[in-house]
Amino acid sequence: MAETESRAAAEPGSPGGAADSGARPADREGLLKQSREFLDFFWDIAKPEQETRLAATENLLEYLRARPQGSEMKYALKRLVTGLGAGRETARPCYSVALAQLLQSFEDIPLCSVLQQIQEKHDLQKAKKAMMRPALFANLFGVLALFQSGRLVKDSEALMKAVKLLQILAQHHNHLQEQPQKALVDILSEVPEAVLQEILPKVLKADLNSVLGSPEHLELFLLAQQKVPEKLKELIGPVNLFSDENIPRLVNVLKTAAASVKKERKLPTVALDLLRLALQEGRFPWFWKEVVEQGLLKKQFWPASYLCFRLLGTALPLLSKEQLPLVMQGDLIRHFGEHMVTAKLPNQFKFAPEMNEYLSAFLESCRDDPERQLAVVVAFTCVTNQGLPVLPTFWRVVRSLSAPALKGYVVWLRDMFLRPDLDSLVDFSTSSQKKAQDASLHVPERAVLRLRKWVILRLVSMVDALHAEKEEDVIEEVARFCFFHSFFETKKPTSQIPETEQRFSFPLESRTREVVSSAFFSLLQTLSTQFRQAPEPTQDRPPWTHRLVQFADSLLNRSRNVTPLTPFSSQQRQAWDRMLQTLKELDACPPEAKAKASAFQHLLFLVGVYLFKSPVESCDLLGDIQTCIKKSLGEKTRRTRSKAANPQEPPWVEVLVEILLALLAQPSHLMRQVARTVFSHICSHLTPRALQLILDVLNPEQSPEEDSVVVTDDSEKQLESEGDKSSESEDDKHSASEEDSDEEDSDEEDRDGDVDQGFREQLMAVLQAGKALGTVDGEDDDDDELGDEAMMALDQSLASLFAEQKLRIQARRDEKNKLRKEKVLRRDFQIRALDLIEVLVTKQPENPLVLELLEPLLDIIRRSMRSSSSKQEQDLLHKTARIFTHHLCRSRHYCHDVGRCVGPLYAQVERLVEQAGRQADTTISLYYFNAALYLLRVLKGNATDPACKTQKKEKAGPKPRAPEATGGLDLSLVTPVYSSALTSFLTKRNSPLTIPMFLSLFSRHPVLCKSLLPVVIQHVSGPARPRHQAQACVLLQKALPTRELRLCFEDPEWEQLVGQILAKVTENLRTLGEAQAKSEQQKELSSLGLLNTLFRTVHQEKLTVDLTTVLAVLQGRQLGEHSAGSSRLHDLYWQAMKALGVQRPKSGKKDAKEAPSAAETPVSTKRKKKGFLPETKKRKKRKSEGAVPEEDAKPAASAGDQPPSTGKKRRHKRKARAPAQALENGTPAPKGPAPDPSTTSPGTPAKTPKPQKKKRKLSQVNGATPVSPVPSSGKKPQKDVPEKGVSGKSPQSALPRKKARLSLASRSPSLLQGTAKRKKALRKARKP
Repeated sequence: MAETESRAAAEPGSPGGAADSGARPADREGLLKQSREFLDFFWDIAKPEQETRLAATENLLEYLRARPQGSEMKYALKRLVTGLGAGRETARPCYSVALAQLLQSFEDIPLCSVLQQIQEKHDLQKAKKAMMRPALFANLFGVLALFQSGRLVKDSEALMKAVKLLQILAQHHNHLQEQPQKALVDILSEVPEAVLQEILPKVLKADLNSVLGSPEHLELFLLAQQKVPEKLKELIGPVNLFSDENIPRLVNVLKTAAASVKKERKLPTVALDLLRLALQEGRFPWFWKEVVEQGLLKKQFWPASYLCFRLLGTALPLLSKEQLPLVMQGDLIRHFGEHMVTAKLPNQFKFAPEMNEYLSAFLESCRDDPERQLAVVVAFTCVTNQGLPVLPTFWRVVRSLSAPALKGYVVWLRDMFLRPDLDSLVDFSTSSQKKAQDASLHVPERAVLRLRKWVILRLVSMVDALHAEKEEDVIEEVARFCFFHSFFETKKPTSQIPETEQRFSFPLESRTREVVSSAFFSLLQTLSTQFRQAPEPTQDRPPWTHRLVQFADSLLNRSRNVTPLTPFSSQQRQAWDRMLQTLKELDACPPEAKAKASAFQHLLFLVGVYLFKSPVESCDLLGDIQTCIKKSLGEKTRRTRSKAANPQEPPWVEVLVEILLALLAQPSHLMRQVARTVFSHICSHLTPRALQLILDVLNPEQSPEEDSVVVTDDSEKQLESEGDKSSESEDDKHSASEEDSDEEDSDEEDRDGDVDQGFREQLMAVLQAGKALGTVDGEDDDDDELGDEAMMALDQSLASLFAEQKLRIQARRDEKNKLRKEKVLRRDFQIRALDLIEVLVTKQPENPLVLELLEPLLDIIRRSMRSSSSKQEQDLLHKTARIFTHHLCRSRHYCHDVGRCVGPLYAQVERLVEQAGRQADTTISLYYFNAALYLLRVLKGNATDPACKTQKKEKAGPKPRAPEATGGLDLSLVTPVYSSALTSFLTKRNSPLTIPMFLSLFSRHPVLCKSLLPVVIQHVSGPARPRHQAQACVLLQKALPTRELRLCFEDPEWEQLVGQILAKVTENLRTLGEAQAKSEQQKELSSLGLLNTLFRTVHQEKLTVDLTTVLAVLQGRQLGEHSAGSSRLHDLYWQAMKALGVQRPKSGKKDAKEAPSAAETPVSTKRKKKGFLPETKKRKKRKSEGAVPEEDAKPAASAGDQPPSTGKKRRHKRKARAPAQALENGTPAPKGPAPDPSTTSPGTPAKTPKPQKKKRKLSQVNGATPVSPVPSSGKKPQKDVPEKGVSGKSPQSALPRKKARLSLASRSPSLLQGTAKRKKALRKARKP
């Protein structure tokens, strides 16, 4: 920036060099006065942030508008023109845009002069080889700036010069490539027709070969043909681009254009112009067949293929309904399908998102033409790979369909599911599929199966994209279709059930029905989410659940027309009828129970639908659910009598909880949501036994084995179905499976290197039986060789033995895999069961049963943190920790009525605190400690004494008493527990407990803190380890300043406590020697920190405590300027000394600079004097000369232990300002040493207010004045002055500087004399 300003100040004002010499001094002076703000604009213009660039450009224009005729305009033009050839390539476009904005804002600037300035500044003929590329780009960006200003097409002279310059730049193809030609085409596309007719002969050659030689020339030709066809015909003659002989050249031009936009990933303009010209001349079929499909696609060049895809997306809005089949059923759409299938790797470019944008734009543009919308969507759906459409089942494009097109698409999908038309599909096979010799991959049945699976999933996914209110008819049609073909089949068609009139051209396989069934339950999940957010249904339009139930009931009643795939028994049909009756009863519930009834309706409906899938299990569940619903809705306050009437019957809540757990075992997200919703309505009726059922699931040791079996079976079925889906969508299924099997075999051989001893014995027995071991001595014996028959028998024995071993190994591996899968399923089931726990602690935080969740949740956390290797274990741990921490411990509401459970709660607190101290990990210990704090909070909020409750409501004064502070907390039971934990923490070497745990306890329960303070004070000093003493000091330092703790003490008790702690800290500091180990340093730091806290407490509350002992101990520490401790320790020490009235001495760095040591050589002194020397340094140099005589007085000063005054600098400053102030006040500044603090009267006022207060307090407390801890050996007296009253900041005498120097330079012993003698010498010095 400084270089820019100096360069700007040195250059003349005129950028073009037209200013005369007389104006140069003025311009130079003007540039010198340019503000920093103006110069910063040009730096900000070149920054990479777009917002910064735009703001700088706008600010520059505003600045120049205020000074249109000044030198700033010339300078701005010059800077912007210079920036066009900047070394940083990213800065050139920024300056070009800024220049364009400047020329657009100030139209009085002639473009020809600016273009001339650009050519002169970046002269191509004078530019050196290294600067040729920046000069070329500077000229190009300059022309673009003129064009972007919007004024170039209006100025014919500047336009001709710019065109000529672009033609010159086009010759430098190595640097600029096709950019000049593209700029030329862009400029000529904006000029009027008359100007274009004039320029066209100069820029376009009258040769068809040159026109078809490059994309730029062809684009220029197409532009001329569009705007000035007569002039073009006159120049070249009649030209037919779409002729057979021009096909190869057109293809090459398009290929070149595709390569040029490879990075930009956009459609070249020349390709779009050719497409429009073909449509205009009626040659589109020829262009599409010959140039696109037979030309570009045959090049096997991916940029050319992407150009074809972009042509397809761009042509869709331009084509009519009759022309769409030409582009949607040819080789190009098939090639697009292959790209969709093969582009699966992460690093491969995928064109699907771009094509989706083209389709969305097309569908939005023709919402008034549903036929074209439907034709395009159906055409893309028909692109299949061996029957499977290449598009994903969840396609966001369908959201842009109009209502008629959407209904037509649903009808087409339904018909394709019923009667697949394989001939209408644009089907293909990949190269790997063609190489496969398996004939089963190419049969029509497989294609139909793949197509039907995709169609049913597409139908279900469309519901998720539709609006629940607007498209409700379509949604209901899809739901009925899926439900019917999942569980029913037609016996005799009837018009009353439209689904029975749908016939299959291919029979519906069982695998397809399973897919339809799973898709139907997925649809139920979508409907449950959508209609939950929809408004309440009206009487005319019942809920979707009721409509589906009515449809199912009508199907069951039409036994002559339809039959269920799994026929109902009489008991199951009765359960279905009772369910319908219960649904009607729930509809008639009062409004206050409407939410609860709605949740039960949802549960009934879901289990009722599962009656068609698994009738036996769902029948029993339906009966239990209906019984529980009736009892829950009819249950009153007399619930205990009903229990007493039937003691053998379990409560309905327990039964319903078991049902919900069974539903959670199903691999269905819908089941999970319904279970959460229902449990939120029944958790207020939860019993301990019902809660224990949930906790048994969370405890793996007590989990029922049959639940895991049920989960395993259902999950395995789902895994198999998912495996079938994935295997069908894979191209290389068999080859991949063979490779996997080979890898498994190799891994098996590696793993089975160490076989068991039984197999070794069997192998030895077989070999010995075959006499294959040889002699015992290991010698070769040719006579004992086996014959062929013996060898064959031995081979068969070995083969059978190894086959049995392989089966055993496989059985062990299968068993291991089975156990692993069961563990995964069990963990998943536990995660789902945690949903119920989360609902309980969220909806019912004041329920006493919540207290029973603490230890089970802690067990899960502890177990998961020990073995949290898999992601599933991590999920279980995170969810449990979140429930425990956020929903339980940090909840604003908690149980206020524990009843008779107070005793067990105290025992639980003791148990939790003990377990927290026994953990190996601090993180786990924190959870146990927080659980105990939560129980203390509950116990404190449950006051058992009525008088205590009444006393809480009354205002007894500003300080609460112990019953108020403790609430219902019994300190006699809690204090020993935490006292033991605190003692363990302060004595045990590796304790999992931490300081923040106890600080949290102290802040929440200050009365308990009061009871535990003696334990902490005991460990501040004594035989404890230094680390534990430091921890005790930190605990006291953090706990004492709290207001809650102070309110628990009376004034005498508090003063006694402070004195006791102060004595302990003093003893600690007295016994502490030179801190060597890290623990000792930490002990010293914490002791001084606690000491400062005590001093603040004493001064703030004006306590009467003796501080003389502390001062003596601190002075004995001699922790001064040359202490070897840390800076933090040094600061804490002097902070304590300052509280005692002793000020911190100044740093010795300044004197070290003023008086260099004798050991320094002249060379080092000279090095320090290099460079610019400020005036302050020079004054210090003169000052150091006068300080030489003081060194002779140093021994005497040390012996007298009286530091002299260092007020000389202050005297110099105050001389001119107040020459007679000291004499008028009657307090002349002493020239000798300051009085000793030990002899200073306590009542002497200090020179500054703050030390005065502290001295008075200490005098009141101690009765004596503290002594400064000044060491007496080998130190400069002037550097060890602690008192502000005698430092350089105190008022000094107003003697002339010359006389003061004489008194210092005379080496007079008056520096060491008493007060009277100093005054006498002062009077003599004043005499003329």
